[in-house]
Amino acid sequence: MTVWTTRPETADDVAAVRAVNLAAFPTAEEADLVDALRADTGAWLDGLSMIALDPGGTVAGHALLTRCHVGGAPALALAPTAVLPSVQRTGAGSAVIRAVLDAARARGEHLVVVLGHADYYPRFGFSRASRFGIRAPFEAPDEALMALALDDTRPVPGGTIAYAAAFGV
Repeated sequence: MTVWTTRPETADDVAAVRAVNLAAFPTAEEADLVDALRADTGAWLDGLSMIALDPGGTVAGHALLTRCHVGGAPALALAPTAVLPSVQRTGAGSAVIRAVLDAARARGEHLVVVLGHADYYPRFGFSRASRFGIRAPFEAPDEALMALALDDTRPVPGGTIAYAAAFGV
């Protein structure tokens, strides 16, 4: 079993993060999204772009949280997450997602939303966003739009998600 090391992205990792996203997805759309979000000072939050390194120190996975709002309240959007195809299903994705969620929790962030596979993200504590009264600004399957409260002592805001401009919605 591979042991994955995780850490925040640094300036030296930008090209490797792009390469992971290019390899993980069929088009450059997600890699371009990461670059656009990195340039958006209102969306980008230092320390919330995490990478997973294989034992040799190669960047093999990436997970990104950026600022969004739910019903006007600050929240985070988890997107994209990517793993090199050669190491998918080896724990790199889980390691980097757990690391970025832990970093957000340590910063005092409260809410994370994700649009993704309904059978994958619940393992990290995500559940249907509709149970909190959260909805996307576009049509999305109810089971695919999920939310995670990082602090159970605070109320979860409801309303429509306002994503960073780079998402184009």
